[in-house]
Order: sequence, then structure tokens, then C-alpha cells
Amino acid sequence: MEKDITDSVTLKEIEWELFRALQRAFADLFRQVLEEIDQRLAEQRDKRRYALKAKRSITMQTMFGEVEITRNYYFDREKQRYTSLLDGFLAFEGAKGMSPLLEAAAIELAVTGSSYRQAAKALEHMVGYQALSHETIRQVMLEAKVDVHRPVDSFQRQVLFIEADGLYVSRQKSRRKAREEKILAIHQGWEPHGKRVKLVNKRHYVHQGEEDIWEGLERFLIEEYGYDPLNDLVVINGDGAPWITQCREYFGHRGYFQLDRFHVAKELRACCFGHPRWKVMKKKLAQFDEEGLLLELNSAVGTLGDEGKEALLATLIHRIESMPGCLSDYREWLRKKGIDTTGMRPMGSAESTMSVFAYRVKHRRSWSHRGLKAFLHVFIAVKDALPIRTRKGDQVSVGEPTERKQMIIRKAKSRARANVPETIRNNLPYLRWSSGTLMHEVLTGLRGL
Repeated sequence: MEKDITDSVTLKEIEWELFRALQRAFADLFRQVLEEIDQRLAEQRDKRRYALKAKRSITMQTMFGEVEITRNYYFDREKQRYTSLLDGFLAFEGAKGMSPLLEAAAIELAVTGSSYRQAAKALEHMVGYQALSHETIRQVMLEAKVDVHRPVDSFQRQVLFIEADGLYVSRQKSRRKAREEKILAIHQGWEPHGKRVKLVNKRHYVHQGEEDIWEGLERFLIEEYGYDPLNDLVVINGDGAPWITQCREYFGHRGYFQLDRFHVAKELRACCFGHPRWKVMKKKLAQFDEEGLLLELNSAVGTLGDEGKEALLATLIHRIESMPGCLSDYREWLRKKGIDTTGMRPMGSAESTMSVFAYRVKHRRSWSHRGLKAFLHVFIAVKDALPIRTRKGDQVSVGEPTERKQMIIRKAKSRARANVPETIRNNLPYLRWSSGTLMHEVLTGLRGL
């Protein structure tokens, strides 16, 4: 006993060794299942159509390490091409050497992380080996297809809330160093979520193409939210950019535009901070008192003692006066339309939405047009929980109905399950130690659990 205590391994070593053992056991079982399915497909195939040509080995990167699989390779006489029935049966492309689960994890890390390189490093720490390079992850993002259509059931008059802002992103090989990406976040309101609230059916829209942005957005609202241009209303929050304020003319009496309070507060501070009426101005803005705020701003003209601040103040006053109601409470407008505003909150999440995008696509990075377009599609798909279709093999028909397909998979898993004890024993070095050691006795005692 004393020897076992003094010469025992550390907790970190035990955890790491068991983790690696599970990886090796998984690789063996995974290989057994796939090769068993492949063998059954070979026995039940249409032999007049599929001629067996050879057995080929592929090495697949998975969440649990590299797995080498030997599969049958056929010549399809009907389509005059070579194919693997296993690939078509399981809807994956074995030649790419990457499991769908690993691919999905790489996409998630590429979106939530700070770069493709960081995603590759994070994946390496997660699975314990260098599964994918940063360039491979970039190619996965470029080739991923996003199904953007996920309609929301709407059967009654509704109000849609839209946060609009632009994000300047540096471009590669372009005369213009940066171009603006117009990004809008849409939701149907707020609902309690524990001690906080969450946005209902939040989606993102990135405008691309030559079409007018508000025409493109309205089509998106119709397809995804069942928006009725004759009955439904929209509330748009954004800064004073010309492309955003054009929404007032496009939606007319169906829409209400509100200046983003974050931007207004920022401009107000830049020109009036330290003014004797500074605190009163802030209070008027917080109370949605547009007339009171304009009165205070106009009274401050000529009293700032700085030409730059005076110019900023004049610009701010002109912007507010040119859009009457832009700093008033949108809920008053909705109540006049007969809408119950219970549970509605002040808008102003446009800047926080942009910060999420900016964290990933800015910070001294430049993008190609194709790379940025592909990334934004996948980024939004992850944020909006949209289906992402990654690389797959050809859908080869093997003449098996769904019930038969499920039976083939069940039998393959059942046969592999019978080999679990021996597979684990072969991959767990502790079980090959002397039976007198403490570690061997502990693991052996777990048998049957």
C-alpha cells in the first residue's frame, strides 16, 4: 500500500490518460460501426449497377482523434462514375477526411472566437490533437450553405422592432479601404427570461446586392415574419445615417423612426459636457422630452466658447428638428394606433449588436468580398439558430427504405457494442498493469457499472 501511495500518478495524469483512452476506444468502435455498415451495403447492393472495384482506406478527423476506415469502392454503371455507397448512405463525403460533428464544432468556434487561427487552437485544446488548420476552417466557412428561411408563425396584427446600424469593414485589394455593411436586427418584442428579458424571435438581416435596402428588408419581413404591409407596423431605431433615415419615406405612416439614444447621448456629451444645463439636458433626453431637449440645446447656442463644439451642437439640433418625433417615446405613437404597449421597452440595442459583429470582423483585419460574405452568412446562422449545410457526398440511392436503413445501423451498433469491453481494455493502459496495483483494482471494481 505504501508503494501505491508514494508512486501513484497525479489526478491530472489520471484524467488525461482516461480521456485519451476514451478517444482511442471511440475511434475503434466508430471504425467498427462504419465498416459493418459498409459490409452490409455491399451484400445488399444492386450488383448489376454497382461493380465492386477495390477497398480503400481513408483517415477521418473526428472529435475523438483520427479514425482510419477501410471502405468499399464501386463503379456505378448507370451514372458511369466511381462512388462509395457508405458516403451516400450516411450523407457525408469521406474523401474530405472530416467528420460532420468536428466540422460543426469548427464553425461554432470560428464564429464565437476572434479569428480562424484562434478557432484552430481552441479546437486543438478541446480534442487533444491538431484536428484542423486555420486555413481548413476558413475553407469550411466558405463552402458552408445556410438555409436562411425560417418563418415565424404570425396570425394577428403585429409590431416589428428593427435596430439598424452600419459597420465599416476593411477590404482586401479594393480602391476603398473600408466599405459599410448594413446590418439590421429584427424582433417581435420582449418577454421575461428569469430575472432578465429576451427578445422574441430575433433575426438578423445583412443587406447585399443593388436592391434598395428597405425593399430588401420588407421582403425579408414578409418571408420570415409574415409581415402584412397594409396592417402591420414597424418601429426603426438607428443613428442619423442617410440610408437609415430613408425608412421614414419608405414606410410612411406604417413606420416610426427613432434616433438611437446611445448616439444622441454621445454627441450631446461631446458638445455640451460641463455646460451649466448639462444635467438638465441629460434628464430631458432620458424622459423622451424632445421639445424640452430642443429648448435646452437652442438656449446653449453661442455659450459653449468653442467653435468645434458649436458646430457639433448646430448639427445635432438640425438633425433632431428635421425629423420631428425622433426622440419621443415610440410607445405613445403605438398607443394612438390602438396597440397595447404593455411589456414594451425602450429601444437602443443597435450599438450592442454592432459590437458583436465588430469583435469578429474588425480589429485590424481585412477581408475579401467573398470571404466576408460567406462569414457573415454563417455568423448570422449561428446567432439565429439557422440550419447550416456543410460539405456532403453524393446522395447515392442503395434501394433501402428508411426502416431498412435504420435496421442496418442498429445491427452495426449492436455488433460493435458486443466488442466494447475488449475495446476499452485494449485502450486503457491501467488495465494492463499488474493486477496487484491499486489502480487496476479500482478500475476492475467498476466492471458492470
